[in-house]
Amino acid sequence: MTNPQRHIDLHNEARRCLLCYNSPCSAVCTKSDPARAIRAIRFDNASIASRWLPDAADDELLRAEQACIHYDRPIRIREIAAALEKAAPAQKRPSLAIDFCGIRCESPFFLASSAVCINYEMIASAFEAGWAGVFYKTISLQEIHEVSPRFDAIDLPFTAFRNMEQLCETPAEVNLDIMRRLKRDYPSKIVVASIMGRTEEEWRDLAVMVQEAGADAVELNFSCPQMHVKGLGSDTGQNPELVAAYTAAVRKAVTIPVIPKMTPNITHIVEPAAAAAKAGADAISAINTIKSVTVNDSAAVSARNTISGLSGRAVKPIAQRFILEMAQSPELKSVQLSGIGGIETWRDALEFIQLGCRNVQVCTSVMEYGYRIIDDLVLGLQNYMAQRGVDSLEQLVGERVAEFVSPLDLDSETMVFPVFDHNKCIGCGRCFVSCSDGGHQAIAFDEARRPHLVETKCVGCHLCRLVCPVRAIGISKRIYKPHK
Repeated sequence: MTNPQRHIDLHNEARRCLLCYNSPCSAVCTKSDPARAIRAIRFDNASIASRWLPDAADDELLRAEQACIHYDRPIRIREIAAALEKAAPAQKRPSLAIDFCGIRCESPFFLASSAVCINYEMIASAFEAGWAGVFYKTISLQEIHEVSPRFDAIDLPFTAFRNMEQLCETPAEVNLDIMRRLKRDYPSKIVVASIMGRTEEEWRDLAVMVQEAGADAVELNFSCPQMHVKGLGSDTGQNPELVAAYTAAVRKAVTIPVIPKMTPNITHIVEPAAAAAKAGADAISAINTIKSVTVNDSAAVSARNTISGLSGRAVKPIAQRFILEMAQSPELKSVQLSGIGGIETWRDALEFIQLGCRNVQVCTSVMEYGYRIIDDLVLGLQNYMAQRGVDSLEQLVGERVAEFVSPLDLDSETMVFPVFDHNKCIGCGRCFVSCSDGGHQAIAFDEARRPHLVETKCVGCHLCRLVCPVRAIGISKRIYKPHK
């Protein structure tokens, strides 16, 4: 059996961290901030994480480990510090400013209409933390009564998050006053009011009310999966005629940008989105949560449950599929896009931008980790732009759309073999098991617990690479498929 050198996976170790409030590990340090360094790693900024561990002495890092309150075992702070690359000298940070619907935003990072932005104190705190704007939680003229409990989650950290939230419980006049105060106290921040009506008259009235309260734009919630009433929420978003009628009514009533929010609970999102564009929408935001159920007694309401909305990391590929379809549609060239769904790191946000979004909205990761994640969203995107020599976010918008083609247009004449790094390999055999039982039996496993590729059987599917827990499998050069 091999005796590989002890390996630390920075990302996996950082994911173990509880991301404590007023972190005890940093509280005992005088020259370093290990909690901030770990948070940087957790949110995809490992390349600059050593900034918060400047020449930290081993005894200080030991004290930090001893102060760790993890329920299982302390985070391996000293090993993390040793494994980090020295951060390059800080570069001039590129501006993240971008125009969205003619509104100049200091960055593309907004809070999504949800429980993370339901009163003045919360939103003011988010603005102070560095968020560029907010899509205020949906207001209506209805009386809303929420249930308890109304959240459920898959895993911790959340793989997915289910909520039964409806609209804002606070009366409309209170929300309008909050918007006025926010625009008075934070004039450079952007407030988008999300609204939901039941008739054309209600949609118009609400839109006029939020415009008069100082909202910079209005989002039309055609997508809430919890509003199980005909003509409301996702029921509206599945009906292009209703989307067009309500969008047109609002467009005629106000002068601020109009942004319909699309539902993912539909096969062809372009149809209602195109109807909204034709009716005068300035942008489309997508997606809202995905209708789902979790079978969990602890999340039941008086022993009963219901279909409700799923969000979080698990929905990101689905959200991006809808964004891509809209970005590729000739019918939607006149509108801009605001992306929502599973955004946790700056890289997640970058992907939405590269698929055509000029604005991104974040909810679930804020609910889990707090407003503080804005630090790593901003730093990560600025660092990426600086490394690429990109000085304007505009240059990144939609740059990867052309890479996506029909399956029939993909290259099926070539392949890439996986490559095994035996220095990293720990001999677990996960690749062997997966290839044997879920692939093409193209991996041999020797007595020293080392995997070897059987090239005559390998088809280049790369299942083995994806299941490797220590990332010891890479990619070779692309070659033409061997003739069989």
